[in-house]
Amino acid sequence: MTQNYLLDIATWHERTTGFTGIPSVCSAHPFVIEAAMLHALRAQSPLLIEATCNQVNQDGGYTGMTPANFRAFVEQIAAKTGFPMADVILGGDHLGPNPWKAMSAEAAMDKAETMIRAYAKAGFTKLHLDTSMGCAGEPVALSDEVTAARAARLARAAEEAIAGTAGPLPVYIIGTEVPIPGGAMEEIEGLEPTKPEAAAETVRIHARAFEEAGAKDAFRRAVGVVVQPGVEFGNHNVIAYDRQKAKALSESLAGLPGLVFEAHSTDYQTRAALRELVADGFAILKVGPGLTFALREALYGLDQIAAFLFSGSRTATLMQVAEDVMVSDPDNWNKYYHGSGEEQHLQRHFSYSDRIRYYWPQPKIAAAVSSLLELFGDTTIPETMISQYLQRLYPLVRDGKVAPTATGLIIGAIDLVLEDYFEACKA
Repeated sequence: MTQNYLLDIATWHERTTGFTGIPSVCSAHPFVIEAAMLHALRAQSPLLIEATCNQVNQDGGYTGMTPANFRAFVEQIAAKTGFPMADVILGGDHLGPNPWKAMSAEAAMDKAETMIRAYAKAGFTKLHLDTSMGCAGEPVALSDEVTAARAARLARAAEEAIAGTAGPLPVYIIGTEVPIPGGAMEEIEGLEPTKPEAAAETVRIHARAFEEAGAKDAFRRAVGVVVQPGVEFGNHNVIAYDRQKAKALSESLAGLPGLVFEAHSTDYQTRAALRELVADGFAILKVGPGLTFALREALYGLDQIAAFLFSGSRTATLMQVAEDVMVSDPDNWNKYYHGSGEEQHLQRHFSYSDRIRYYWPQPKIAAAVSSLLELFGDTTIPETMISQYLQRLYPLVRDGKVAPTATGLIIGAIDLVLEDYFEACKA
């Protein structure tokens, strides 16, 4: 049986070549995954792609995809880019009852069991167990003991689902000191890193729960703990990594053999901060909204270029279509964006939280994007307009590193973000 690539991640910090950490690309957008594959090909690196429980589940999630569908979707992009699927690590994020927490705990956990079985059967080999949220009639946050017992139940279900099958066994990520899937609900002012004793307690309680659940072998493949290193982003601000504040947490890894820390919400951190995170033991760097934020910037820049080059060819700009759809269907942003009508308008399009990412598959917006790209085709876009509307890409276009076409510029914009992550993870 092939060994899971991530099984020895706790030893990567000893490397003098290759990668000492790994970016986790948390997105279901085809442009993002394509850009990530192209970058990983150049970097000669495996690629970790993750789907969340809300995004992909047995009921379809907000993407409409089951775990098996998501795998097939990734396989199609891999075939297009020439990226070997053997080098793709598929991960499931926040796997637990969150999508069904309005139900009773038992009903929600039954659904979560079905979900994690589907993830395991579809060949997802990195599974983050997140059972910390209360269900109907329960407190919002549960005790460590209840959380761990439910996580162990899900691990056992995953192990049962793949018993006797070929392929690498999954590794597990435990711990939940992060905002709920989808991001923080309120503006973030500041964060304190996880206390070292809390991280150690999480591991201890989970180890016992897994043993009691008959999943001791699965816990031997627990490779990471989700903790809060003190990074996050709100709608308009980013909380930067402060390694001095996280020093005690980082040093506590020495007492957690075989484990690394997984950092969520690392979007919009600088390359220097990302490098410090990896050096300090946060070897798995999750990024999602930061990638689709770059995608949106590119699309909106192209939207403005098209308004000039192809004046009168569209009845509405992409931004206008997106605004109409988001206003008529506010469910994916109205709990996150606050303030006056003008402030909400700004946030719908330019928030770091990037709630617009939930709307790209919406038929009217998808059609507007397709129309925009069809207008450009393979047309060479004038460098001077790229300088005006997509300024970060202008030097790369001049140097011949990014093609001055619509799709080339979109991939290039996403790649600028990916570059920070891959460089930060290099030995």
